[in-house]
Amino acid sequence: QVQLVESGGGLVQAGASLRLSCAASGRTVIGYAMGWFRQAPGKEREFVAAIRGSGDSTGYADSVKGRFVISRDDAKNTVILQMGSLNTEDTAIYSCALDGRTRWFSDVPTSGYTDWGQGTQVTVSS
Repeated sequence: QVQLVESGGGLVQAGASLRLSCAASGRTVIGYAMGWFRQAPGKEREFVAAIRGSGDSTGYADSVKGRFVISRDDAKNTVILQMGSLNTEDTAIYSCALDGRTRWFSDVPTSGYTDWGQGTQVTVSS
């Protein structure tokens, strides 16, 4: 079973950038899609970004498109979320996830992930 541990969250001012990391252990993530989700207080968890197992395709929620970039370093079993131009609506707990259903899946999944990290808090002040 894979363990996912996020890091890099914190308190920043609007307009700032943050880099979140997700380190996987227990199994390889090579070939499996990875994603980031977030949950704001009082709201349901929502998809943020995902990257295909091959690393050559990504997908983003409309709310973060053009501001966030997801990438992966399979040699380090890590997925990164680079966040820019943060605003107060980005305040949430950010969790990474692995889609262990199908290796080398051709799509960039926005749901159905099988393994989750505990999350890291991102707070953006105005």
